Amino acid sequence: MFEFYDVKYKDVLDLPKLEIKQEEITTFIGASGSGKTTILRMLNKLISPTQGRIIFNGTDLRQINSVAHRRTVSMLSQSPAIFDGSIRDNLNVGLRFQERELARDKDLNHILEQVKLNKPLEASANTLSGGEKQRLALGRILLLNSKVYLLDEPSSALDDETEEMIIQMLTEHVKREKKTIVMVTHSKAIAEKYSDTIIEISKGRCLTWRCNDERNN
Repeated sequence: MFEFYDVKYKDVLDLPKLEIKQEEITTFIGASGSGKTTILRMLNKLISPTQGRIIFNGTDLRQINSVAHRRTVSMLSQSPAIFDGSIRDNLNVGLRFQERELARDKDLNHILEQVKLNKPLEASANTLSGGEKQRLALGRILLLNSKVYLLDEPSSALDDETEEMIIQMLTEHVKREKKTIVMVTHSKAIAEKYSDTIIEISKGRCLTWRCNDERNN
């Protein structure tokens, strides 16, 4: 799906070759500042390599319209934006930005169930805790129904029990819907349990890269 060829970004990344496969969960691990988030930002066309090429489904990313690309590839940042207004407003904001039909309350409540957020749609989003805001933003991303989800520490603000439930839900969702996740996580345990491929980044370079075959045996 994504292929890197001699990709560099300033003095942050140096990736001669890297492949991210379709309909799999690929997880990047590594120390803070190693370049993991930079990779996600390049995959979403928020920044461009200073050298090299990134290919998406056979086409150079530079030749793909950024707005069109983000309809297919959605990114959840580590500190996602929460907008003034209700939970309903915040769930629908991505659809509104993409000029798509807004979701029915029935569908919004289903999303809230998926992300374990037991709140009424009319409640103010500004009253939510940090973990609740992260789950709200995750629900907003899922509502877009993109083919690819780029998730930067999607469970960093969650307690261990909630983290396990959310990551398991995501895993089941992408497998069932034949989607792709590219995720950054601080948790090696989560990476080991749920990833198809784990890529360790150190000082901007690919340190290790392995398929997590043992998980399915």
